[in-house]
Amino acid sequence: MRELVIGIDSGTQSTKALVMDAKNGKVIGEGSRSYGLLEGLPAGAKEQHPSVWIDATESSIRIALKKAKATAGEVRAIGVSGQQHGFVPLDKNGEVIRPAKLWCDTSTAAECDEIMAKLGGLKGSIKELGNAVLPGFTAGKILWLKKHEPKRYKRLATVLLPHDYLNFWLTGNAVMEYGDASGTALLNVRSRKWSRKTVKAIDASLEAKLPKLISSDQPAGLLQTSTAKRLGLQTDVVVSAGGGDNMMGAIGTGNTSPGVVTASFGTSGTIYACAGKPVIDPKGEIASFCDSTNRWMPLLCTMSVTVATELIRKDFKWTHAQYEAAARKAPAGSDGLLLLPYLEGERTPNVPDGTGVYFGVRAATFTEKHFARATMEGVTLGMNYGLRRLKKLGLKPTQIRATGGGAKSKLWRQIMADVFEAQVVTLKVAEGAAYGAALQALWSLRKNRGDSLSIEEITNRFVKLNTRETCEPNSDNVSIYREVQSLQDQLSKSLRKPFSMHRSFINAK
Repeated sequence: MRELVIGIDSGTQSTKALVMDAKNGKVIGEGSRSYGLLEGLPAGAKEQHPSVWIDATESSIRIALKKAKATAGEVRAIGVSGQQHGFVPLDKNGEVIRPAKLWCDTSTAAECDEIMAKLGGLKGSIKELGNAVLPGFTAGKILWLKKHEPKRYKRLATVLLPHDYLNFWLTGNAVMEYGDASGTALLNVRSRKWSRKTVKAIDASLEAKLPKLISSDQPAGLLQTSTAKRLGLQTDVVVSAGGGDNMMGAIGTGNTSPGVVTASFGTSGTIYACAGKPVIDPKGEIASFCDSTNRWMPLLCTMSVTVATELIRKDFKWTHAQYEAAARKAPAGSDGLLLLPYLEGERTPNVPDGTGVYFGVRAATFTEKHFARATMEGVTLGMNYGLRRLKKLGLKPTQIRATGGGAKSKLWRQIMADVFEAQVVTLKVAEGAAYGAALQALWSLRKNRGDSLSIEEITNRFVKLNTRETCEPNSDNVSIYREVQSLQDQLSKSLRKPFSMHRSFINAK
């Protein structure tokens, strides 16, 4: 009988599931389901109801199992990847109190400032947590609930993140592993313990509502009876600790030892590396996270990547191929048309009130091809802002493993190589987060059986590069993008006050 492992990636726009053969790491079945955000919310607010994730997870798993022609007894383990930082509040009965506030929610800037002030500002926050308390992180969302919805806050019994909630649905256990926990701004990443000082800055009673912390190789539990029946599986299936989408993406791209850098071009943009010790940014621009292999993961995140390109594609009614064809007609640098990609605020740099700006619009650049290419370039340059900061902290990649929807574009991969000034490679399994979740689940399964197997042994064996898609930097384009990068940096700095005024204006409507 085959041994199969299921990997789940519950994202902002869709949930994907894959079935992997535990013997050879091959993906033999995939399924997905799309969904959207709640509509009609104030500017900066981004929410979803967790029931959407449950329904999509069930549907995706069933599709993947059917394609794999799998029987219930063949499935031995499940791993979950989820969008980071979101806040899922549960009452004492394990029921969701309100829709989850997501990673891309920037409505909690005031609450984050309040928490940081109590910690002694940015310097005190870095000292206490290893990170700044930024909009998007969970801590500000909890304080927001306390201040804006006190009746609901009184019902709060358990704080979970999105992937934790899916684990809770799968196992009945409320637990949180160190990687995802480090993105709450409640965990001291150096000690891997909840920061009592930060917790008290929100509410002294909050500590009792935080879940038990577990290591990356420790199972969240076994599949509970009710969920097993719903999925058509057995109850002896191991559910791994799981993790945030970036942590699982690291595993899925083989980023499990120092020296490898991954760039994810999805809804958001992330660049991260594996480190044997905490990498702390004194400016707080680079997140100092724990990873989901029991090490650390310095990470930068930008808010809008394929969100921006999809707006352009849909507005011009293009297929993805037509979009790329149009962008190819414009030169590197788009003749001076530049996108500042802060569509819904920005995290790196921290500009929660930011909005998108096309700069350099003139008769010569007011064309489809220029907007197509400038959008690709703008979001990539936005990510490069953080990559340069990573380099200053000692990480100097010569190779970047690209994943996500943006990595499927040949032109975009070349833009990445030229902007990042590094070789860009892709993976044979494109769904890095779902694949990483499956690999971590296999690791957990093997460890649960008593095998002394490292995660590196698993990723070195199963993660394969797609060498035919490798892109090398073009020296001429590198020079152009250095100039455009400088323009974007200056534009970002000069618009901070207008951004704040603009946010006040649209919120007053």
